[in-house]
Amino acid sequence: MANQLDDRRDVTLQGYARQEPWTMPSTTQRPASGDQLIDFELPDHNGNRRRLSELVGGDPAVLHFYRGFWCPKDQAQFRGLVQFQDQVEVAYTRMISVSVDRPEVEAAFRAGIGARWTFLSDESRDLQAQLGLLETTDTVHRPYIPTVFTLFPDLKIHTAYNGYWFWGRPTNAELAADLRAITRTIRADWEAPRQ
Repeated sequence: MANQLDDRRDVTLQGYARQEPWTMPSTTQRPASGDQLIDFELPDHNGNRRRLSELVGGDPAVLHFYRGFWCPKDQAQFRGLVQFQDQVEVAYTRMISVSVDRPEVEAAFRAGIGARWTFLSDESRDLQAQLGLLETTDTVHRPYIPTVFTLFPDLKIHTAYNGYWFWGRPTNAELAADLRAITRTIRADWEAPRQ
């Protein structure tokens, strides 16, 4: 009897893996600190195609990949980012958030939380595959692994945060420290001019 159960379990698992190959771990190396991120283009929350380099626009940036509006961990993280957005805006810094949600869903979520930065939609999941950021444990939504990159203006990654577990996500203080380090590096006038 035990052998029959084991045989059925093996068949079920093998059949599932063949039926849904996207649930298998990616062999793509995930971007890491020091890597150059690809300059991708996706539709924004209004449906307009936007290029990452255009959105970064020569400033330090926070690039945030999230599961979706439905995730309570993402909602908690967004509440913190909304508090952070005033500082980001006055500090010549950009924030961009990316999910697999449709643009109209992102627009509604963005408005509902009071975010003013750009949200991008990877509904096709093509970028997700290129970056190796498919969360394989959620076979219903097939979302991104929650990931945050702080970026130099040339799209070089300063720091990569793996937010699969909530405590792996950066605090606003950690983001501020990263953005200070990037700004200090890229701004020749970091030190106030002397008379």
